[in-house]
Amino acid sequence: MRRLFTSESVTEGHPDKLCDYISDSILDYYLSKDKNARVACETVAGKGIIFITGEITSTVPKDNNSIEKIVREAIKEIGYDNAETGIDYKSCKVEIMLSEQSPDIALGVDKSWESKNEEKQVTEGAGDQGMMFGFACNETKELMPLPISLAHKLAKRLSEVRKKDEIKYLGPDGKVQVTVEYEDDKPLRIDTVVVSTQHKDGVEMDKLREDIKEKVINKVIPKELLDDNTKYFINPTGRFIIGGPLGDSGLTGRKIIVDTYGGYSKHGGGAFSGKDPTKVDRSASYMARFIAKNIVANKLAQKCEIQISYAIGVAKPVSVYINTFGTSTIPEEEIIQKILDKFDLTPRGIIDYLDLQNPIYKKTTNYGHFGKEELSWEKIVKI
Repeated sequence: MRRLFTSESVTEGHPDKLCDYISDSILDYYLSKDKNARVACETVAGKGIIFITGEITSTVPKDNNSIEKIVREAIKEIGYDNAETGIDYKSCKVEIMLSEQSPDIALGVDKSWESKNEEKQVTEGAGDQGMMFGFACNETKELMPLPISLAHKLAKRLSEVRKKDEIKYLGPDGKVQVTVEYEDDKPLRIDTVVVSTQHKDGVEMDKLREDIKEKVINKVIPKELLDDNTKYFINPTGRFIIGGPLGDSGLTGRKIIVDTYGGYSKHGGGAFSGKDPTKVDRSASYMARFIAKNIVANKLAQKCEIQISYAIGVAKPVSVYINTFGTSTIPEEEIIQKILDKFDLTPRGIIDYLDLQNPIYKKTTNYGHFGKEELSWEKIVKI
């Protein structure tokens, strides 16, 4: 049986990703000075304005000037350094409206339900209710699905050729999409590649399309996956000059499928960027990926999806679910028991095991939160 599956990625200059990057930059700033900081920072980007909102509780004194400096530096790092690109880090307006974490939420995080009712040593509860998913499969060396893996690599390459001036006329904003044809659940070939990239005025589309195919697509996608029937749609509208927040507003947390598995696996719904690790939306999703990856890496299954769910203020998970899609080498019940025996799935247990209270989050923002070997939740251990 043959079927097609598509995933997309976006460049760091996409307005939503710009917002994610600003939020994670603020998070890193606070964690660098206070590892116990509680941060839930949201960014909105519009035409010439950046709006920062959310809740931050920290020993670091509130200083809007420092936050504004971080915001402007993040915009500069992405490449928005003049009005032609969509927003200028030097002249854009920055509005900051931050408050402290709700005491009702803090009540459950500071002292878990267990510490009040059962086990005194279980101190911190989950910062919210919800279900988080992790996934891994053996389609790529990083144990990620092939469509999202290639989409991220294309998006990253699109930014690299801009920053290195290999293609001098590109802007920071861009999107890519990869459609993979599967046969009996095995990747067979690339059916379609879509690239839409911001560019300067006056660029000929034939030249742009030739450059993108030669210097981006052919540098990323293995030749054996491309054939004469592969379709290419490069800037299919014929014009993409207005980009970034000038072309479309941006918002933190609006690219959660790009951040995870490209739709190949489920998502619980919670965003990652701008959230400190007491928020299980982020930390438990990282842990779920870590466990799923290691189940595949340890040859317990070829494909694995895990769900972990929590109740606000309660430390221990409400449930742990696993699906190996019929590929496991031992019963799934045994795999779940191995997980429960080996790993502490309380928020504090996850934070300590993955070392999540360090300022590491800016490097997670772009091109996916999974599949990057340098991140602690991507390491391989023996189960």
